[in-house]
Amino acid sequence: MSRARRRDTAPEVAVRREAHRRGLRYVVDSALPGLPRRRADMVFTRQRIAVFIDGCFWHSCPVHATTPAANREWWVAKLARNEARDRNTDEHLERLGWRVLRFWEHEDPIAVVDVIEGAVRRV
Repeated sequence: MSRARRRDTAPEVAVRREAHRRGLRYVVDSALPGLPRRRADMVFTRQRIAVFIDGCFWHSCPVHATTPAANREWWVAKLARNEARDRNTDEHLERLGWRVLRFWEHEDPIAVVDVIEGAVRRV
């Protein structure tokens, strides 16, 4: 697990590059209000929008999720905790008036930025 990148993954960089090309400005890998140990991949502070680009394995994508055969019980529990933490983070931010946008790493970066741009420019 220590080799798994926490930030600057290829999908994150592709989305950030496209967002920047469109003139969107954001904070990268930012701590979240009230949750100092949790971080969003992109944050639009003025608009109160947190963007997460979730990895299919670590966040149990319904299309691509797999569970390793070795030590299966541990992995099932670990991935369930990850999902629960994601839901908890979403609920916490929404209670504070933030908008949470979550995308899967396999989604098209241009389509992802279309959604992000719509949310940012609408506020």
